Amino acid sequence: MRREMYFGLAIMGLIVAAVIVFMPWGDMKSGHLGLLMLALVVVAIMLGFPTAFTLMGMGMLFAYIAYRMRNPDLAVGQTLDLMVQRAYSVMSNDVLISIPLFVFMGYLVERANLIEKLFKSLHLALSRVPGSLAVATLFTCAVFATATGIVGAVVTLMGLLALPAMLRAGYSTGVSAGAITAGGCLGILIPPSVMLIVYGATAGVSVVQLYAGAFFPGIMLAGLYIVYVVVLAKLRPDLMPPLPEAERRVPLTPAAEAIATRVSTKVLPGLAGAMKGSRNAGVSLGDIARQALLAALPALFVAALLGLTWRAATAPVPVEDTAGLVEMGAGASGESSADGGGLAEPSGVESSSDSGGLAEPPSEDAPKEAGAAQGVQAPPGAKAESPAGAAQGVAEPPAAKADASADAKPGEASAEARLPTPTWWWIFAGLLVAVVAAYYAVLTFARLEVFKMLLASFFPLAFLILAVLGTIVFGLATPTEAAAVGSLGGLLLAAAYRQLNLGVVRESVFLTAKTSAMVCWLFVGSSIFSAAFALLGGQELIEQWVLSLGLSKIQFLLLSQAIIFLLGWPLEWTEIIVIFMPIFIPLLDNFGVDPLFFGLLVALNLQTAFLSPPVAMAAFYLKGVAPPHVTLNQIFVGMIPFMLIQIVALALLYLFPAIGLWLPEVLYK
Repeated sequence: MRREMYFGLAIMGLIVAAVIVFMPWGDMKSGHLGLLMLALVVVAIMLGFPTAFTLMGMGMLFAYIAYRMRNPDLAVGQTLDLMVQRAYSVMSNDVLISIPLFVFMGYLVERANLIEKLFKSLHLALSRVPGSLAVATLFTCAVFATATGIVGAVVTLMGLLALPAMLRAGYSTGVSAGAITAGGCLGILIPPSVMLIVYGATAGVSVVQLYAGAFFPGIMLAGLYIVYVVVLAKLRPDLMPPLPEAERRVPLTPAAEAIATRVSTKVLPGLAGAMKGSRNAGVSLGDIARQALLAALPALFVAALLGLTWRAATAPVPVEDTAGLVEMGAGASGESSADGGGLAEPSGVESSSDSGGLAEPPSEDAPKEAGAAQGVQAPPGAKAESPAGAAQGVAEPPAAKADASADAKPGEASAEARLPTPTWWWIFAGLLVAVVAAYYAVLTFARLEVFKMLLASFFPLAFLILAVLGTIVFGLATPTEAAAVGSLGGLLLAAAYRQLNLGVVRESVFLTAKTSAMVCWLFVGSSIFSAAFALLGGQELIEQWVLSLGLSKIQFLLLSQAIIFLLGWPLEWTEIIVIFMPIFIPLLDNFGVDPLFFGLLVALNLQTAFLSPPVAMAAFYLKGVAPPHVTLNQIFVGMIPFMLIQIVALALLYLFPAIGLWLPEVLYK
């Protein structure tokens, strides 16, 4: 801890030295006062002063100085008015309502003890994968981070649950600590991230689009972690030895044990044989039916999915209901002109189909077919002589049209009108059927028991997450409405697992109020600080300096992300977002940077900062619950490879912006 203290003091010393050396004390302008305020805020926060009240205090002090430089008599009143207006603007921000609701959902899920069941079931399901415990840890962290979005809670819980299990299995301390800390930081990026809500409210970017944009980068980062762990386990099995057979064994229910022993260990042959009267001794038909229903769930799900996708892929184009509409130029009786539509010609005058002008009256000895071929309109009530005449443009009377369409209902299409099944659906169906067939070919009663454990631990939580995120991403609900549904879902999950009691609710409400108050006071302080910074002209000074450097878009992004990365050492993400994002956001237009894309880069970057020694908050969270023999240096060493993976992910997102921008563009543009 002494090294970290010295490092923090060294950073503060560098900031103070830079202020003393570079500040033009003899020719101070108001913009320089803004930069001085910024430096004092950072130093005060590093000394341990509360961030929100430090921002408010510094903001009010320097706002008073700015107003006093203009009109000393009105300085006090204007400063107080600024404070009230900024506080009210934060209170009236509807987006911030979703923060306490999402936080409440996270604390309820955390206290429902779902994580222990989820980790155990994933550990057994992935037991044959190299580095299975580390992979299960990363997977559990990703799911739990999605449900909570609270980094400290995820790292702390997984440190209590997964770290002892990995150390007992002979895993390297560094790899174990790195997997827990890296997986726990996924909550910064993966929706419903509280950080994305704070960034959206600060930068004026749609939170819905931020959630859609962060979906694939979050999956990409988690996938890179898992690939690294699997490859490392294959190359260095001494760091992550395979689990012994006793750790892989899954206890079976008495019915499943009896069928597996007497008939077959495979589910399908075992159930088929158990249905015979001579072989189901000791196993009731009810137990067999329950096992069969559990085994049939994947096939039923795939069948329902294929049915829904087929109906969507072959849905006919809806027929517009035009009944009762009268064409422009129709007569008083509602009759329309010939097939061409538009204005009708004067009564008794026929139009030529070739020239579109007036046609001569047909001679008496001209055949009717010729008249039909020339597009002569039939008199009302007359019927076409032949189908050919109708094909050439002879208009049918309204009565005939009504008779022809009497059997068809408006807006409905017959079964024959359904579109042909596209090729992609057949490919999709073939792949799903092949996967299901392979699943049932290797399905044993032990694997069926693991599936049942996943069904009880993973799928309810996954359904809650998909319901919340799906309603947000597809525009069915606002983030606030979805967060309210998620909070209700968290209550129902805790009740379903018999963990809902007055103590759990009281503690969850208290922690939610504490976290929400911290975030909202941060917004108030940030708003006052930003206003004072703008009054002093600090933003204009920084903008002029950055533009004078003649940076390209790439250079600006590299510079900004490097600054954010360095700020991630002494500061937390809340302080970086509320203090420094109001400085960076106005510069984006000058370099043609999309604020949505910039927010995704910042979210990935802040995860890197959380894992960068020596001031990595995730490491201290883990150290607080780790066994005594696990040192902070071991945790730091294990975090470095995952930090490098985050830098690779940051580079991939910059080189291929479609990773983050494709889904928002498809859904909302």
